[in-house]
Amino acid sequence: MNDVRVLTLNIWNRLGPWEDRLNAIRKTLAYESPDIVGLQEVITTPDGDVLHQAKAIAAGLGYEVAFGASHGVGFSFGNAVLSRWPIAKSEVMALPTGEESDARSLLCAEIDAPFGRVPFFVTHLAWRFHEGAVRQAQVLAIADRVAAWTARAGVPAILVGDFNADPEADEIRYLKGLTTLGRPRCVYFADAFAVAGDGSRGATFSKQNPFAASLCEPDRRIDYVFVQRFNDDVRGQPIAARVCFDRAVDGVFPSDHFGVMATLRYGR
Repeated sequence: MNDVRVLTLNIWNRLGPWEDRLNAIRKTLAYESPDIVGLQEVITTPDGDVLHQAKAIAAGLGYEVAFGASHGVGFSFGNAVLSRWPIAKSEVMALPTGEESDARSLLCAEIDAPFGRVPFFVTHLAWRFHEGAVRQAQVLAIADRVAAWTARAGVPAILVGDFNADPEADEIRYLKGLTTLGRPRCVYFADAFAVAGDGSRGATFSKQNPFAASLCEPDRRIDYVFVQRFNDDVRGQPIAARVCFDRAVDGVFPSDHFGVMATLRYGR
């Protein structure tokens, strides 16, 4: 079976007890053993206290790493890809932003998997509750870039990240083909958890996590694994999905977010 295990996780940059959280992230990552990982809120620092969080997470675990910055002065804050297979190429696209928003980006990569080149995209959308219009502009830009990258691809693309929107939000409904956001054509990405989830609501930002509980925000699912679906192609079918990184390791939760792990079937 050409099954691909895909993980998305917002690592909460280096807030909280970073060294202890790094240990928790690495131990959980080694246990879960995904094939491709999308990370958000990744920090790199070129000078002084040199830090590359994605490389620190991946060290010794057999992953190639690509990083794409969104913003930062004296440091870079952005997204990363970790892959068991070679990363053939990667590039970064800036996303639309609002007056209050930090700059956001889309990290685009091609993964040289055994069954073909997989277009893989990682993003992190505007975070404020009232920034739905900004997130809508961001998903429109993402859909255009995915379409451009996959115009000649024979393998359905994977899109993961922290979308800061629950499944009923228009920006998520657009990606799932349920609204056009004023465009003449729909796009369609399968939401892996909605298709093949474990039956729970799948909250990834939850008061059960002590790092998130202090914000008094409602439990909600805002982290996603999407897969582009071609009408005549069953490749990329989600066959399993669940929340992960939802337990403390040595008394410390890995992040303020939980992750999502999905298994996608790309052929027999």
